[in-house]
Amino acid sequence: MRLLLGLGGNISSPEEAFRAALLRLGLKHQILALSRLYRTRPVGPEQPDFFNLAAVLDLGCPPYEFLESCRRLEADAGRDRASEQRWGPRVLDLDLLLAESVVCRGPSLVLPHPRFHERAFALAPAAEVASDWTHPLLGLTVGDLADDALRADPNAIIEVLSFEF
Repeated sequence: MRLLLGLGGNISSPEEAFRAALLRLGLKHQILALSRLYRTRPVGPEQPDFFNLAAVLDLGCPPYEFLESCRRLEADAGRDRASEQRWGPRVLDLDLLLAESVVCRGPSLVLPHPRFHERAFALAPAAEVASDWTHPLLGLTVGDLADDALRADPNAIIEVLSFEF
């Protein structure tokens, strides 16, 4: 199963956290594509700018199991979900955004991500690697959703940088 993963962070060294997470994910899953690195305006409380990128992976396990791996990677990077402020600063955020033709509404996993279609900071890098994927609930492509989100929030993206993995 191919899955679109969003990576984000804005404290410590997000680029290093992304590299470490991708290296560990690459041990069990094939990384098919990586976007460039996007510096984006934060959503939520006053905080530093975020860095975001998107990856397409061929999963070697069910999405629920992959989600647990992502939560362990976040914790290993220093994230404490229990004590952090909602939409606040974080060293590493791994979001399962979209899996091809999969709709899941479980207690711990929701696919597609419930706010993915509204978030320019996630859609812009996602469109770079999965522009033609279709959101199974909305019937729109990731590319079209990104265009709409960037029209609605043209200042969401501050700059686009190269990312070496």
